[in-house]
Amino acid sequence: MGLFGMFSQKNKSEEIKEYLEKGAIVLDVRTQAEWNEGHTESAKHIVLNLIPTEIEEIKSWKKPVITVCRSGGRSGQASQFLAQNGVDVINGGPWQNVDQFVTKS
Repeated sequence: MGLFGMFSQKNKSEEIKEYLEKGAIVLDVRTQAEWNEGHTESAKHIVLNLIPTEIEEIKSWKKPVITVCRSGGRSGQASQFLAQNGVDVINGGPWQNVDQFVTKS
């Protein structure tokens, strides 16, 4: 990983921590099978292709959202769609990126 990759990863970690401190909800957009393999304990699960039909529910949370998936691609698509629909959202990338900062109960 080059210097710029390390720098952007550090910034992403800080952004994730800031969002979690604001009470953000972690939204996992992976498939059911992927979710069953492991996920953040407190995360909500809505498969990527269902996000458009669930937009009103997501807005009703009235909280910032951190989208996650396996590698960051699908969560990027979800965060872009949610942002276009007025949701305060960031792409957390792979779910483990965010999981390490989530307080375990």
